[in-house]
Amino acid sequence: MIEHRPFASLGGAHHGWLDAKHHFSFAEYYDPARMSWGALRVWNDDTIAPGSGFPPHPHADMEIVTYVREGAITHQDNLGNKGRTEAGDVQVMSAGSGITHSEYNLESGVTRIFQIWIMPDRRGGEPSWGAKPFPKADRSGAFVALASGMDGDDNALPIRSHSRVLGATLKAGEAAEYRLGEGRRGYLVLASGLAEINGIALQARDGAAIKDLERLRVVASQDAELILVDTRG
Repeated sequence: MIEHRPFASLGGAHHGWLDAKHHFSFAEYYDPARMSWGALRVWNDDTIAPGSGFPPHPHADMEIVTYVREGAITHQDNLGNKGRTEAGDVQVMSAGSGITHSEYNLESGVTRIFQIWIMPDRRGGEPSWGAKPFPKADRSGAFVALASGMDGDDNALPIRSHSRVLGATLKAGEAAEYRLGEGRRGYLVLASGLAEINGIALQARDGAAIKDLERLRVVASQDAELILVDTRG
């Protein structure tokens, strides 16, 4: 089963400095049919104006993966971590028992991010933060794990959930396949371009909620960039 979720159907809010679209219920947007997808709880598509961002605020018991699509985001937290994550790269914050952080766009242009929240397998634990570059050439034509709590993904940033976040870039006409395990769920968003997933056409920033389907085949109609979350059902 694949449920196509067009970008135009997403919830959202515009705060002047922030234009946010929500694939799942978040903040003042509530849709009982879109509360979560397996362990995936939040997928926000955020556009952040230059010189603005999220002031210090707390989190606990959540794995927060930020994929930067354009510009850069600068993170700082109460553990002393500070870092700037650029377009195409990923940062992971394991909130654990509690962490306070800020995220700002300190660039001269807009920053666009996907912020993905995944529920951890266990509550508590020491909070942590990390970031890593992932050259797009390394994921050309195939899905590559960017953040993962599953065996065999040694090059991915670690998360505390039996889930993985994957990225792929496809040239027009190229295809990539991915196999979901039994009882698993997938959620795919087309960051840019046009593509078909198992014959269903997606436009840029559309989502696709996937379950009871072992094999995914994505074919790019135009050059495309894809992010996929594979999570427990």
